[in-house]
Order: sequence, then C-alpha cells, then structure tokens
Amino acid sequence: MGLTRTSVGIETITEIKNISKTNNQKIVALIGNPNVGKSSIFNTLTGMHQHTGNWPGKTVKIAIGSRKYNNTEYVFVDLPGCYSLSPNSPEEIVSRDFIYTQKSDVTVVVCDATSLERNLNLVLQIKEITDNVIVCLNLMDEAHKKKIHIDINKLSKLLRCPVIGTVAHKKEKVLRLIEVIESYVKEPDDDFEPLITYPEHIEKILSTLMSEQETKKSKSRADFLQALTINSINLPLEEHNLILDDISKTISEKAHIISKECVHKYSKNNDADLKIDKILTGKIFGFASMLLLLFFIFWITISGANYPSNLLSSLFTSLEEPLYSFLKHIKIPVIVCEMLVYGVYHILTWIVSVMLPPMAIFFPLFTLLEDVGYLPRIAFNLDKCFKNCSACGKQALTMCMGFGCNSAGVVGCRIINSPRERLIAILTNSFVPCNGRFPAIIALITMFFVSGTGTFLQNFMSALYLSLFILLGISATLFASKLLSKTFLKGIPSTFTLELPPYRKPQISKIIVHSIFDRTLFVLYRAIIIAAPAGLLIWLLANIQINNLAILSYISAFFDPIGKMMGLDGIIITAFILGFPANEIVLPLIIMMYLQNGILYDISNLSDIRNILITNGWTNVTAINTIIFMLFHWPCSTTCLTIRSETKSWKWTLLSIALPSLFGVLLCIAINIIF
Repeated sequence: MGLTRTSVGIETITEIKNISKTNNQKIVALIGNPNVGKSSIFNTLTGMHQHTGNWPGKTVKIAIGSRKYNNTEYVFVDLPGCYSLSPNSPEEIVSRDFIYTQKSDVTVVVCDATSLERNLNLVLQIKEITDNVIVCLNLMDEAHKKKIHIDINKLSKLLRCPVIGTVAHKKEKVLRLIEVIESYVKEPDDDFEPLITYPEHIEKILSTLMSEQETKKSKSRADFLQALTINSINLPLEEHNLILDDISKTISEKAHIISKECVHKYSKNNDADLKIDKILTGKIFGFASMLLLLFFIFWITISGANYPSNLLSSLFTSLEEPLYSFLKHIKIPVIVCEMLVYGVYHILTWIVSVMLPPMAIFFPLFTLLEDVGYLPRIAFNLDKCFKNCSACGKQALTMCMGFGCNSAGVVGCRIINSPRERLIAILTNSFVPCNGRFPAIIALITMFFVSGTGTFLQNFMSALYLSLFILLGISATLFASKLLSKTFLKGIPSTFTLELPPYRKPQISKIIVHSIFDRTLFVLYRAIIIAAPAGLLIWLLANIQINNLAILSYISAFFDPIGKMMGLDGIIITAFILGFPANEIVLPLIIMMYLQNGILYDISNLSDIRNILITNGWTNVTAINTIIFMLFHWPCSTTCLTIRSETKSWKWTLLSIALPSLFGVLLCIAINIIF
C-alpha cells in the first residue's frame, strides 16, 4: 500500500463538478451523520491528520486524500457530517451536492453502531440515489461494551449492499474496508432496484410528476428524487414540503423495521452515560459542575505555568547580552543591534515565555474535554441562556474555544447553521478572554488581591478570582448577544439538533499531538509573526525623542484625560493600543513606560512590579479597572483579520472592535464613579 496526502477546501457545487480522475483512480465518498468517526476513518485510510473531536460539526469543508492499493489509486473524499439529504446548513448542502453529482465510484456511509436506526435514515436516502453503497458500521467496540449485537449479514441482505464493522482507532479493522471497496468497485451491482416502496398516494404523485417531466429529460426515479429534494421542478412550496415529509416518514419507518430485525440489545443502553448526564446536565448540578470544572482548569493552568514561564524568561534574558555582543562583533551598527535585541527579540521572547506554558497546559485540558464528550454538554446547559438571547446554543462551544484563542473561536463559529446567529457568535467571541490575556489578569489579581499568602493558597485564590472575572465575561457575552439580536441582527432563535455523544475514553497521544502542534504552536506562530514588527515599532516609539521626550510620552499624555475618566491613565490606554498585535505585551508596556527606559520590563518579580505601580498612583480600583479593560477591549489583530476573513465585511469587523471596547469603557467609567 502507498499513501499520498492532499487536502482541499471545497464549498461550492462548481468546485465539486471540477473534480476529475485518471483511468487508474477510483473516487470513494465518505459520508455519515456528525460524530460517527468518519474523519478518523478518513485519517486512517489516507494517513492524513484531519482533526477529529467528540462533538458534532468538526468537519466543515471537504478533505481529500488518497491511498494506492493493488495498482489502483483510491481517492477518498471526506464530506461534512449530515443527517439528511434535505440539508439545514451550508455544510450539509456540500455533502448533498457531492452525492448528487455522482462523482464517486463508491459511497461509503459511516454509521454509529450504537445508534443504527437513526443512521439508517441517511443510508436509505442515499440508496434511493445510487446503488454503489457500502455501509461502514463504526464504533463496534462501544456497541459491544453496551451489549448491542448487530446481525451484519442480515443487515447486508436487507440493504442489498456490503456492510462492514470497524473501530476507527484500530488500523487493521479500518484497512479491511479497502478490500471491500476494491471488490465492490470491480463488480458493482447493475440492477438498481429501490429499497423503498412509498404509500400508494406518494407513488401515484411520483409517477404523475415523472411523466410530466419526461420532456425535461428526467431519466429515472432517482433523478427525479434528486430534483424533488432541491425542488428544481418548481412545485408549489406547500406541496413540495408535504411530499418530502411523507417520503421522510416512509424512510424512517423502513429504518425502524430494518433496525428492529438486525439489532439486539442485551441490556439497557447508555445506562452509565445517563447517570453521568443526570449530574453534568441536570438542573441542579449542571451549572455547578461547569463552574467547578472551569475553576479546576484555571487552577491547574496557573499552578503549572508559573515555573516554566519564569524558566523560559530567565533563559531568553540570559541570551540577550551574548546576542547583542555577537551582532556588534559582526559589525552591525549599534542602533540596529539595539532595535533587533531590545525591540524585536525582547518582544518575541516575552510572548513565547508568557504564552507557551499556559497554552501548553490549557489546550490539552480543553482537548481532553472535547475528546471525552463534555463540550456538547456545556452547549446543552447553556442552550436556554443563549436561546433567551435569540442566539444559538452552539455558541457555547465557540465561546469555550475562545478561552484558548479568540481567533480559533471565530473560525469555530462555522458550526452554527444560521448566518444571523453565526454572526452574533463571531461578534461576541472576544468578550471572553483568550489565553494571551490570562497572564496579565492573573498577575494583577496576585499583586493586588492575594499577595502575601502561601503559594498554594495564592494559586487557589487567583484561580477563584479569575473564574469570577470569566463569569463576568460570559455574562457580558449573553448581554451583547441579546443586544445584537434586538438591534443590528434581529431575529428569532433557529432550531437545531444538538447530539450528545457518548462519553469516550480519551486518546492521550492524539490529545497531546493535536493540542501542541495544531493549537499551541499554531497560535504561537501567528502571534510571533505579528509581534516581530510590533516589537520594532514599540522600540522606535520608546527611544525616538522630541524635545527630550519619547514619542510614547506624547501619546500617553494625549490619552491621559480619557484614562483618568476610566479610572486609569494615559500610559495604560497607550499600552492597550500598542498591544493590539498581541495582548501579552500590555502589562510589560505599562511597566516600560513608567520606568521610561525604552525596554520591556521582566515581570517575574511581582513584588517589585507592585511597588512600581503603586508609586505611579495605582490603587485597587485602578487594578480592577485594568482587569475589566483587559477583559473588554478590542480583539487582537489576528482575531480582527480572522473576523474579516469569516464575515467578508469590514463593517462587521469594525463592529467587533467597537462592541467590547464600548462595553469596557462604560463599565470602567461606572466603577470609577462608584468608588
């Protein structure tokens, strides 16, 4: 067997039609309900690393990979998850259109062996379109654990197609699928007889309409069903929907009959899952468990990140002078040496030392919750809250992603079907702080509210205060969502299917690989790219003087009246503006401007930092307002560019900047007036 790896994003029917193949290639479409392990099977077959997760809606574009087997190259197309060929989202439309183009030599429908009846609805719909179908029963290991037995031979006879059982994470079981595909591609069944017999009145309607369409070159019943699904025959809407409802009901009844004959359950299914869900999604303990879990994650992140952050900071600082000496040794001008070392290098290493350790802890924990299957439970718990704001419950998932990186949270909003609700989720994602804002918030909490306590108690109290501020961010997200739904984005909440997947044993190796390489290093790389030129700009502003005053001093003086009104000062406001490329450098910039030394200050010694801040007029109210503004201000440059890319609009991008900023300014002014 040989592997070749490619990946493309395909979103339109035009792009689908442009897919071509050579004589020695066979196209195999992989389709199935969300969260059945389809992308995991695709990864095993192609050797690719498309991210998989234990919650619906992970695949939002088509991915393509290939594998050579016995001199034939099989091109596998991983389609977005869908429940039906009557789609409710752009991603489901892509899957439907690909099936309708008949581009694939074989269509592999991946099913969840623990929920066969629900999955059979899609199988039967596809069997109405094409007879080149193979059913892949995935998650057979979970079915076995739940004492569910499926008579595969009988199922194959009833569906009139090959059926194979697989376990996605066991390579040898998945690779058997290629053997079945090869034998089926070589000898397809040419006798295409539909499995479904509709009620007499539906059959009569179909026959009549097909006769009427003969002049329009309707070739067969399958062709007409395709046309009926997308209503290209222009039936009146009420009649069209009525026919589709009757067809759907008939298919569901057929799926129930087949499932009843082939599936045998020897114990009550999902007993363990149901008992756990009574706690984690219950009215009493649902929110309490979320809050405890949130606190626990922050406590681990804070406790675990302190030492490696200090270690990295010390290492990078120790290399500054040798680097400076080396540059001077190779005849680099002194001014350039200072710009590169104390500007670019200092900013870059600061971001790495501050961002890397907490991200390396937070992202694996987040991925663990995802892999276990807890994230959909968070969406379930918060669904009513978001519904009351005329938003979508899936926004809870994208909000959670924003804790790691707001840019990633914005991209994750693609799982929301409604364009209006997707836009609300995008515009409000930065109301929760990303990982880059945590270090400064934690430092200010530690210096002003929990200083003087022991290390364990200090970390505990810091996590507690941080959790309270995060709850404020979540509340603000709900408030802003409600505000948008009543003003710029009016509308009622849409209905959606939120599948609660079974709890699964986490795959530790995949969690580590995905969280480190796909998330931590990816986010860090983007931050570094933006921070490098920002470091140079900050150094220039801090070191170029006019009338013996640095340019930064003039800028901070300009913003000082606004800062005073917010309970801050001009230096703090200037630091936030210059921190636009990366939130991590805001607090170091504040210290640098107070000290007026033109170099970012190492904040590893929090006691010294606290003395500097107090000397420059800081009080507890100043610290609170700085934390508030750290929570609610414009997104970083990376997130803004991502919002522009996702919305294709500068208008919405500017609103995403103005909305949290206005909220933060007004809240700071209110706190300053009160205290």
